[in-house]
Amino acid sequence: MRVVSLVPSLTEAIARSAPGALVGATDWCTHPADLDVIRVGGTKNPKLDRITALAPDLVIANEEENREPDLAALREAGLEVLVTEVRDVPQAFRELARVIEACGVVLPRWLDEAEEFWSALTPPARRRTAVVPIWRRPWMVLGRDTFAGDVLSRLGVDHVYAGHEDRYPRVPLEELRAAAPDLVVLPDEPYRFTSEDGPEAFPGLPCALVSGRHLTWYGPSLAEAPRALGEALRAARR
Repeated sequence: MRVVSLVPSLTEAIARSAPGALVGATDWCTHPADLDVIRVGGTKNPKLDRITALAPDLVIANEEENREPDLAALREAGLEVLVTEVRDVPQAFRELARVIEACGVVLPRWLDEAEEFWSALTPPARRRTAVVPIWRRPWMVLGRDTFAGDVLSRLGVDHVYAGHEDRYPRVPLEELRAAAPDLVVLPDEPYRFTSEDGPEAFPGLPCALVSGRHLTWYGPSLAEAPRALGEALRAARR
């Protein structure tokens, strides 16, 4: 199999599960760190001519991360495109299995172990509420029906805008503060929030700086996510 992946988390999953299958990946595919394949541009602006020149048997995409016009153009060029949809943790495991099987290999042990871990997870007795910005200038937060929101919910954190009509609503900073959450969760992607860029906007509120890979990626990082996110949430500081 010759595979091009347009989804960073799935790139990591394929690289670990089907060594040698990947021939192309996006510029944002940073894991594994030693991945040596042709880079085909970004998730939103892939270089279609470069992808077709690689003559892949399969292109892996995601309905949220990639644009339908690009995927349609790849299909018109005669390429097979597998599009995933991931809105919660169980769906992530189902889609990972579908992708790995499409690459022509058996399901790896890491996938079974990660699924078993999440199935056995017991959330804390005390639940907390959170605002979860993913961008600033303008401020955008997690809304309804998101994988990251489901991850947090399983760890005992309910985000304030889970019932919003938009999946990633733009919300003025004043409204975010007025929501009076128990804490603010600040991931380092897609916007790179840091200790110096983000917490200062929420004076008096505990802020948890978390790994975006553990919060939003569905791949081998799923096995590490409960521990890594749990530690970051417990370490939330004012």
